[in-house]
Amino acid sequence: MNFGLVANMVSGMGGDIIAIDTIHIGPDSSIRDMTVNLVDAAGIVRITEAIGKIPGIRVVNTSDRTFLLHLGGKIEVAPKVNIQNRDDLSRVYTPDVARVCTAIREDPNKAFSLTIKRNTVAVVSDGTAVLGLGDIGPHAAMPVMEGKAMLFKQFAGVDAFPICLETSDTEEIIRTIKAIAPAFGGINLEDISSPRCFEIEARLREELDIPVFHDDQHGTAVVTYAGLINALKIAGKSISDVTVVVCGIGAAGVAISNILLSAGVKELIGVDKEGILVEGGAYSNAVKENYARYTNPSRRTGSLRDALRGADVFIGVSGGGLLNREDVMSMAPNPVVFAMANPQPEILPGEIDDIVAVAATGRSDYPNQINNVLCFPGIFRAALDCRASAINEEMKLAAAEAIASVITEDKLSKYYIVPSVFDQTVVERIRDRVTQAAIATGVARRIPKEYR
Repeated sequence: MNFGLVANMVSGMGGDIIAIDTIHIGPDSSIRDMTVNLVDAAGIVRITEAIGKIPGIRVVNTSDRTFLLHLGGKIEVAPKVNIQNRDDLSRVYTPDVARVCTAIREDPNKAFSLTIKRNTVAVVSDGTAVLGLGDIGPHAAMPVMEGKAMLFKQFAGVDAFPICLETSDTEEIIRTIKAIAPAFGGINLEDISSPRCFEIEARLREELDIPVFHDDQHGTAVVTYAGLINALKIAGKSISDVTVVVCGIGAAGVAISNILLSAGVKELIGVDKEGILVEGGAYSNAVKENYARYTNPSRRTGSLRDALRGADVFIGVSGGGLLNREDVMSMAPNPVVFAMANPQPEILPGEIDDIVAVAATGRSDYPNQINNVLCFPGIFRAALDCRASAINEEMKLAAAEAIASVITEDKLSKYYIVPSVFDQTVVERIRDRVTQAAIATGVARRIPKEYR
């Protein structure tokens, strides 16, 4: 009878019961497994709590498809060849492997062709700035890094390995990454809090001879610029003529500003919790002080609302709900609004759809998602293939232009300015343009045969 109450309660709370399996029947109790479809994950908690209040019923365990997918982790290491006999064993390990080791010792560059280094990236985090979650630590950050490794492999064939460090000390992180670098062809820094992330990346770029790429900075910047290229076509404006307001001067905000300045933006205003950043102001860290020196050439002062008046473009990487409709109406005609705060945008696209040329967010449930997945697989594919010593500004610009080029003029619209992450041509175009940029700027140490 009590189980009947459970079934009724689940149905009454919006659960669609798919299956009921009997696991065990005893003289005093029974165990049943119930599979239920729900609209959202929050329903699991509500139903579980309600069931637990029914007399004689105990919830032994709850799970869902997302948790089941993560059981044992999401990636594994698999050999490229099978060891069938002693001869195979001698060639992959002792004694014949010694010949390969000696060859690499005599010419360290051979590590790129004779080890996994040629196609392997380390995804490194300390878990201090996980998107939407903040400082959750290295253990809790692992599922995110595993997911990123999956994306590297599926979209670009790059082998990536998640490494979460039990330290947030800048010097220790730098030392650790330098110590493990011989095994990898590139380093992808991920979810490291600002402003430490700037020094960590800068030092590693200087002290390592392989590409170091902080995706929260440069991946976001590349895809933002790609989206802006096409958004300005819709708005009928030139990048050299627009006034851009960037809200949130952390890792992403600084990188976005830098790539837009490199692309030709002349009037760029940064806004943070201290208001408009202007040279000579007193700010919470040296990064913001330096940022104020090379932005805001008109030396404007005031709040975010002051910055927005007459601006052509708003790019938000700050916090949810910071803008309202009146703020956007104060901008120049046909404004472009990229409200990319997650999980809650600075303003919802539906509130301003009738007054903007283009709106974009960082979310997948609205058109025009600015998603780093469009960038990092292809840019590392190119960097590994040409054995680039770095990923420079020219390569980032090339990646953005490649992403934008996927959307042809006949398909470009207000609601379609960036391609789907599942569009297979994205990685191909990025690889082509970024490789050419690497060769042109002298950081390519190998010229793929199609470019010779």
